[in-house]
Amino acid sequence: MESYGSRQVAGAAVRMAITETREEESKKKLEFHELGIKTAAVDCGGEYVVSLKKFIERAIVAAKREGVIRETHSEEGAIAGATREALSQIGMKAVGFNVGGKIGIARFRDHISVAVFFGFGLLHLDDVAIGLGHRAVSSAPLHPSETATGTVDRAR
Repeated sequence: MESYGSRQVAGAAVRMAITETREEESKKKLEFHELGIKTAAVDCGGEYVVSLKKFIERAIVAAKREGVIRETHSEEGAIAGATREALSQIGMKAVGFNVGGKIGIARFRDHISVAVFFGFGLLHLDDVAIGLGHRAVSSAPLHPSETATGTVDRAR
């Protein structure tokens, strides 16, 4: 398996975020899986400021559901932080508007990237923006006393 750095992982997150259909999303996900890159994507929409918390929560849920992250404080925090960073990059243009689009997530070993690709505007006067966040998180195996969900197995 080849090794990928933050730029390649960020590119994968962007490519997931710009997919237009579920079929295209599934195809990209499979392509990245064959390269060893874990990915997820989730559609989002709503009034920008009011929906920020919801967007971050949806990114975390999608990343866990698709196996991009484990259910640990550090990995959930990495997704939350990278999503917040990506959203903040489009904030100046999006404040006061409804937004809609997709969040793309990609991970290879220690590198996690989150991209947001949103359209926003008023009536037919739409604009688009993309934001990108990156975090590094340990890809070390779980401690033997932890289960795959990150909970402690007291039986050991």
